[in-house]
Amino acid sequence: MREDEQTRGFDLYDREEVEGVLSGAFYSPGPSSAAPKAQPEAKPTHYKVICISVYNDDLKKLDDMVDKLKARGLTKANRSALIRHALGLVDVAKVPRGI
Repeated sequence: MREDEQTRGFDLYDREEVEGVLSGAFYSPGPSSAAPKAQPEAKPTHYKVICISVYNDDLKKLDDMVDKLKARGLTKANRSALIRHALGLVDVAKVPRGI
């Protein structure tokens, strides 16, 4: 095979473009094509999610109270709302030792 037959058509391609394709840069996203990352939404600061241990019997009592409140028409009643209400009723001076 003659040399001109082997190199025929290569002059059609840009050398930098060919090297870019072969190096993998052709397929990697450029800096301008990267989608901007969405800013994470600000977390609420007026409350915290916590985890506490509650005895099964106490949890059943709490759920029964919530159900009674809902039956009375308080549709937004839930465990945390009932606990918040109860916290407002506690007189720490009257809490017995050994609690």
